[in-house]
Amino acid sequence: MEKTIVTVHGEARREVPPEQAVFTVTVSAVDRDKAALVARINQRATETSALLDRYSQAVERRETTGLQMHPEYNRRGRRAEAYQGSIATTVTVTDFEPLGELLYQLAGEELISISGPWWQLRPGSRAGADVRREAVADALTRAREYATAVGSELDRILEIADADTAGGHPMMRAAAFAGGAAEDTAGGFDLSPEQQTVEARVLLRVTITEPTLPTP
Repeated sequence: MEKTIVTVHGEARREVPPEQAVFTVTVSAVDRDKAALVARINQRATETSALLDRYSQAVERRETTGLQMHPEYNRRGRRAEAYQGSIATTVTVTDFEPLGELLYQLAGEELISISGPWWQLRPGSRAGADVRREAVADALTRAREYATAVGSELDRILEIADADTAGGHPMMRAAAFAGGAAEDTAGGFDLSPEQQTVEARVLLRVTITEPTLPTP
């Protein structure tokens, strides 16, 4: 005799603290002399790297993510009147306590612009695994309730799968560095890490024992 199959969805959602903060610091300048421009940008980039070295315990990773150098031509497009260049470094921080101070120090430097911070969880964060387990538990509870409603019990699990692409993956949220995201204090910006939403939705198929239907 074929077993009765029950299909249900399970869901779970958590708000958890971020584990990383990511920001980009860009050194940019314009100069009529190309060699002078390269020297200015390189010097400032070296000074920025030295500043980041002072916060090495908080900085997990830093990577050069962009380098641009191009001429600005006159109206006829025949002669370069100036040169523009920039170099961007993306920084990942895991210790948030000195982050406001670090951004404050960088923001005060010449030729520097900053984007971020973007708050996020680590790839493969345990928070994702925890919420998936909660979603499976929720699905099993629902399946058990359906089985009980017809006088049955759970028999065996046939399938467990993510119900959609959002299943268990942390959602990264960003907070702009400017426009009220931080306040200027004595020696640092007052930053408030944004809670991360982690969600999972699973599909569960189970078989149940022979239903016991009430006699009419």
